[in-house]
This record gives sequence, structure tokens and C-alpha cells, in this order.
Amino acid sequence: MAMPPPEFLRDIFQRVDRDKSGLISTNELQMALSNGTWKPFNAETVRLMIGMFDKNNTGQISFEDFGALWKYVTDWQSCFKSFDKDNSGNIDKLELKTALGTFGYRLGDNTVDILMKKFDHHGKGTILFDDFIHCCVMLNLLTTSFSQHDEDKDGVVTLHYEQFLSMVFSLKM
Repeated sequence: MAMPPPEFLRDIFQRVDRDKSGLISTNELQMALSNGTWKPFNAETVRLMIGMFDKNNTGQISFEDFGALWKYVTDWQSCFKSFDKDNSGNIDKLELKTALGTFGYRLGDNTVDILMKKFDHHGKGTILFDDFIHCCVMLNLLTTSFSQHDEDKDGVVTLHYEQFLSMVFSLKM
């Protein structure tokens, strides 16, 4: 999806920036985004997204960073809709497995079950839009970190416990 005109983005930015500080906080972004249930986005997903686009490490997004964040969210929205085959507004286990397979992940049913349990915050066997983003971003971060240790690309690594802790805790999640 192409980037919209700056005037359009400025208008959206100003509506989201409720305190008129010139920066968007996690609370402001959380209230502005919808997961399809008229409830605010998952706070962890918002924090993760702010962290991805916060170039100054302030915990807030400036207008300069907002365009990339807006594009990121709209791209994920298109992606989510393409895998929500039944237009239910959520992703079930089969739809999640299909989505992850399309992204190049070949995960067994047990692993997909673990992801469903981790990101199904409503206990309905489905994942909402915000939790889908969170799941995919975390999976990508973990995979990237794992790949750095998988020198022969065979899907197996040997790590000492402290290497594992260092790997996990150094991730920006």
C-alpha cells in the first residue's frame, strides 16, 4: 500500500495526539487503534509497535515516525483480512497456520497450538487483529535471533543457558 499524502497523515496524527504534545504516547495510540471488537488494542502490542518506530527511544512517536507506523498497521490490516477467510474478524488455528506458512514458517500443530494459547486472550480459539500482529512480530524477532546462532541453517543450535537468556532478554519485545 502506498504512503498517503502528508496532509492526510498530519490530520490523523493530530487526532491521535489528544494531549497536543506533538508526540503520540502508547495510551493515545492504544485508544486510536481498533482490533475489530470496539475495544482498545492490546497494550503489549502497542508497546511493541511504539518501540519499533520510536527512533529517539522516548516511548512516544513523533510525526516523522508516524508515517512508517501508519503504513505498518495498514499493511498488517490487509494481511489479516487476507487470512481471515470467513470474514469473522478473527483468525482461527487453521487460518493462523496458513498465514504462518505463507510467511515461510513450517510449524507443527503443537507449536501452532502453543501460539494460539499464548495469543488468544479471549479464550475462544481465535486471535484478534492486534494479537495477530503481536504473534507475528514476536515470532519474527525470535526467529531472527535464533537464526543468528544457526550458522549452518539446519534449524538446530547449541546454546549455554546464559547465551539463551542473553539472546531472549536482548530482544526488543
